[in-house]
Formats: sequence, C-alpha cells, structure tokens
Amino acid sequence: MKVVVLSRNRKLYSTRRLAEACALRGHEVEVINHLKCYVDIASNRPSVHYGDERLPVYDAVIPRIGSTVTEYGTAVLRQFEMMGTYPLNESVAISRARNSLRSLQLLARGGIGLPLTGFACSTESTQELIRIVGGAPLVLKLSQSSRGKGVFLAETEQAAQTLIDAFRELDANFLVQEFIKESHGSRIRCLVIGEKVVAAMKYTARPGEFRSNLHRGASTEVVRLTPEERSTAVRAAKIMGLNLSGVDLLRSYHGPVVLEVSSTPGLRSIEETTGKDIARLIVDFIEKVAKPHHTRARGQG
Repeated sequence: MKVVVLSRNRKLYSTRRLAEACALRGHEVEVINHLKCYVDIASNRPSVHYGDERLPVYDAVIPRIGSTVTEYGTAVLRQFEMMGTYPLNESVAISRARNSLRSLQLLARGGIGLPLTGFACSTESTQELIRIVGGAPLVLKLSQSSRGKGVFLAETEQAAQTLIDAFRELDANFLVQEFIKESHGSRIRCLVIGEKVVAAMKYTARPGEFRSNLHRGASTEVVRLTPEERSTAVRAAKIMGLNLSGVDLLRSYHGPVVLEVSSTPGLRSIEETTGKDIARLIVDFIEKVAKPHHTRARGQG
C-alpha cells in the first residue's frame, strides 16, 4: 500500500513509530506536513499539492492533526477522502471529537456515563450552573483546553463563583463538571482500535495536583479494566465515529464516566507503559479495512 502520514513534525515519537511500522510491513510511506499542503477544490479531479508537486492518490492516510490546526488539517484530510484515500480517522469524526460540547452531547445521547456537566458562556445564572453539577468542589474547563491547561478545580462555592465570573468577562465558552473525588486524582486511558481496547494504562497525578497529565508530573502504570470499562470505551469510540481513539475514563461510585475521547492519541506513554507495539496494531487494522472510497462521509460532511 501507499500510505501518507499527515504530521507537522516527522521527528515526533508517534509520527516516527507509525512510519516505521508501515515500512516494516513493506508499505510505501510518506510523512507530509498538512499545513504546507494546498488543494484544488474546483477541479473535476480533486487533488492535493505539496510544494510544486501534485500528490498521488494514496491507499490510506493516517492523520496526526494537532488541536490548534484542526480546521485546516481536516480540510486537507477531507480532500484526500474526496480522492478516494482511506482515512484511519475521518475528517468529520476528528472535528466532532475536537468540539467539547458536541462530543459530550453525542456521548450523553448514546447513554455513555459522564460527569455531571454544565456548559455556558455569558450566563449570569452562576448559582444554577453550580447547582447543576452538584455544588463545590467542581471542575471548570475552557472548551479549548488540552494537556491540563485551562482546567481549574474550585474547592468552594465562592471559588467557583469567582472563576465563572472571570470566564464570563473573557466571553469564553467553558464547561462546569462535577469533581469525581473517588477517582483520587487518576484517570484511565483506553486505546481503542476498531472495536477493541488494545491497551490501557492509568495516569495518577503527583501529590498536590488534581490534573493527571504527564506534562504536569503524572505517573503511569498498567491497569486491568473491568468488562464495563471496556464496553464503555468501545461504545464511546463508536459513537464518535473514530477507528483510532484514546478514551479517558474516571472510576466513580456509579461506574465508569468518560472525560474525553481523543482522535489523535499519543503513542509514546502507552507503548512504554504497556510494552505493546501499538503502531503495528494500527497498521494491522489499516491493512484489513482500507478500501478506496471506504468512508462514511466521503468528504461531504
């Protein structure tokens, strides 16, 4: 197969591992910076160009699109879809997963367990918003937060009111969620390929920190999932329409709740923690399912 990996940096661990896995299986693989691509959308023959070169029609495309360039990255990916290239994750699914509110609404409609959540921008009903999630302590998140940035814990109602007022002054969209105290500062990352959880690990926040992100000093360890946790992760990935995803769960008194479904999960920490060759499993999946024009949206959504 001819495979293209869309990535802004070929030296990134996940990009490099995916390219290596493709090459080891005998596939012809290229890594291309999607921000340097431009597309011909008016032609009867849709095409993608890179520098002075018109790119060929690939058999499969593996998108590694960063959250800060979602709009342009998915536009380029959509063009590949229109050319008949099989996408590991479709442009529509990536855009859906990157929209915090939309993704939570879809998961809730699908019956997935979630933390009690409120969404607001300039609401003046601060008390009602706090009441929706069960009162303080609670977590506030900017809708575009990532890696723990823009995520705050309000331990008292007064602190919650202050933060909400600050977000209101910024005209920022934000989420208010219940604080799952019983998770003890840990979350579970389930790596889902197709309809199977192929690896799982637990992040535990460092002492004094509630955000369990590696960039904030969290540690990782292998974790054994319950059947309910496996089922929840697979169902969440399916609802989002993702073939590859990282589903983050919290263990609560009322069962597993989903925090987030990532469309571009990093491979380094889960490969190093579990010892599994996730990149090879991804390529295995592509080999089994990749077909021309084999997308649900076909670049139209």
